[in-house]
Amino acid sequence: MPSAREPACRITRRDALAQGVALAALTAPRPWDTVWAGEPSAESAPIALGSRRELFVDDFLIQTLVDADLRMHKPEPRDVVLVCDQPWEGNTSAYYTLFPDEKRFRMYYRGSHFDETAKRAAHPEFACYAESSDGLMWQKPELGLFEFNGSKRNNIIWVNPGTHNFTPLKDGNPAYEPDARYKALAGGSTLLNGKKHGCLNALKSADGIHWTMMAEAVITDGAFDSQNLAFWDAVRGEYRAYWRIFTAGSHAEPGGRAPKYRAIRTATSKDFLHWEHQADLEYENSPDEHLYTNAVQPYFRAPHLFIGFPTRFQAKTQQVEPIFMTSRDGTHFRRWNDALIPITAPQDRDGNRSNYMTWGLLQLPGNDRELSVYATEAYYTGPGSRVRRFTFRTDGFVSVHASGAGTLVTKPLTFAGSKLALNIVSQGRTRVEVQDAAGKPIPGLTLDDCVPITGDEIEHVVAWKGGNLGSVAGKPVRLRFELDNADLFSMRFQ
Repeated sequence: MPSAREPACRITRRDALAQGVALAALTAPRPWDTVWAGEPSAESAPIALGSRRELFVDDFLIQTLVDADLRMHKPEPRDVVLVCDQPWEGNTSAYYTLFPDEKRFRMYYRGSHFDETAKRAAHPEFACYAESSDGLMWQKPELGLFEFNGSKRNNIIWVNPGTHNFTPLKDGNPAYEPDARYKALAGGSTLLNGKKHGCLNALKSADGIHWTMMAEAVITDGAFDSQNLAFWDAVRGEYRAYWRIFTAGSHAEPGGRAPKYRAIRTATSKDFLHWEHQADLEYENSPDEHLYTNAVQPYFRAPHLFIGFPTRFQAKTQQVEPIFMTSRDGTHFRRWNDALIPITAPQDRDGNRSNYMTWGLLQLPGNDRELSVYATEAYYTGPGSRVRRFTFRTDGFVSVHASGAGTLVTKPLTFAGSKLALNIVSQGRTRVEVQDAAGKPIPGLTLDDCVPITGDEIEHVVAWKGGNLGSVAGKPVRLRFELDNADLFSMRFQ
């Protein structure tokens, strides 16, 4: 699997001995890494995991790494699943939204075309709809709602303000109103201080097909010519929105002026209409860069984690490329700076705005070992832009990677359950030890008691000879992983 290294969390045995300091001090946590849902920091109390799944996308659980590091993995390209070749679509069709809904998958997108000869739009923009039973073959149903060139035989679902970036969601709020089971944010305009200004409007639908205006200008502070989105955060019991804005860079140019960058802002709401606690995203150890779309969502297998696939925009070349980021509070993100899908993968991605990630992460029927994401290509070229599927290993965004023998020791934690399940690939013989909070091995759960782990499993249950993991449930413990040519992606107590 192609991958990119991030050395920031790597500490070798030689480094530790040469510096004469404790590994724990070298890997001191950042404030936003050490808390979740109101927990105290790991320095004052064990991390209360319960039985939730944790991904190794940051150092939240990590006390020390020796001869191992955090490694980002890139998705593998698959087939093209959609071509925007209908007369009301075209080569600038974009801003795709995909999500599962009962026994099907839904897709929403902008249908638009740029006449490269005339250098202008060939027709108005439309919001379009497609659906699929398997995430591989997508159909464009003839909805009969709106007319194009004298016919309603098309998949157009919205023609009013906001077609440029119409971005729906299926509302997960258990208190949703029946006529607003589906909601959307879409661009619009409003008057602020007597001047016309961009905004985001809120729309609603009972069935995801027939849409009406819910409220105008629910968000007004931003630059909204992007895919601006919102979702229900079930863990925190609120809606969260992410949209585009311009912010000043952290480094001033000659003359004292800081350049402006395309950036991402977030806010929360209890009713989808009144948005508060606005904040610009902050990043750990990342350079100032233009970020266009954001594609942020809760990760469905660990919904306390936010993952995002923002699009980095290269202003000089007009090229774009998705990158990967994660957060535990929705505002402070760990951003991986290598391109997740490079402009060379696999074709027609190196032109102007030709490599956006869509907003969607799907697990297709009958395949619990992989996740599907989708990205665009052939913008401004051909009869229509295209959407191609890419696949990750399940939980496979980042791993603790050891090329040979490596060690991971967790911070003190408590758990619920009697089993430990790992998402792991181990070419050698990886073992796990359970220690007390002071680092002393617990009898029956030592490295020597562990049945070595080999192979490739999404849910490998660790076994110890004679040990009873349930006997230490609720007590502060540490886990010591002796990795042997392995990638550890996630863990969960059951």
